Amino acid sequence: MRPKREPEQITDLSRLKALTSPLRMQLYRLLYAAGSATASQLAEQVDQAPSLVSYHLRKLAEHGFVTEARDRSTDGRERWWQVASEEGWGFRDSDFAGTPEGAAAVGALARGILDIRTAQYRAYLDRTAAWGKAWSDAAFSSEWVLDLTPAELAEMSAEFAELTRRWRDRGKAAEADGDTEDREHVSVHLYGFPFRP
Repeated sequence: MRPKREPEQITDLSRLKALTSPLRMQLYRLLYAAGSATASQLAEQVDQAPSLVSYHLRKLAEHGFVTEARDRSTDGRERWWQVASEEGWGFRDSDFAGTPEGAAAVGALARGILDIRTAQYRAYLDRTAAWGKAWSDAAFSSEWVLDLTPAELAEMSAEFAELTRRWRDRGKAAEADGDTEDREHVSVHLYGFPFRP
């Protein structure tokens, strides 16, 4: 049985605040999807100056979110970057709720993540037909209304995390074996939260 892998839990407010920049969050997500990239490559994707992108990558590196991909550099003139952990990161609201500054940082980061995810899904919806029948039939959007306790919701979250890790590992193994035909990045967004009608 392989060891259980978990995203790193951010508990330091300065680290959390480093991610509240929408550009930094966008750069992190692009690096996570690409595996590695240079500041110039990322600058083209976010329509910003390479020097600004380099600055933000260095800030992300200072806080341990990205690292140099030294094995990718061939001539030393341009730095390659990658995310520091394949497992990513997470945070609990309760770790920061004790101060107004912490609560504000959590709110800013959570809303920034939601904005990026919403923009990504809107972009897909705008181009659904261009993906073709196989992809549009496979794509899904679902909502369930369940009656759960906090412990049950936490258990369900852990099950979803393990399920997505299994599928991620399957995709990476296939790519390592050269099976890249019809393989695309797929974004899966799941939210579980209480509400009262």
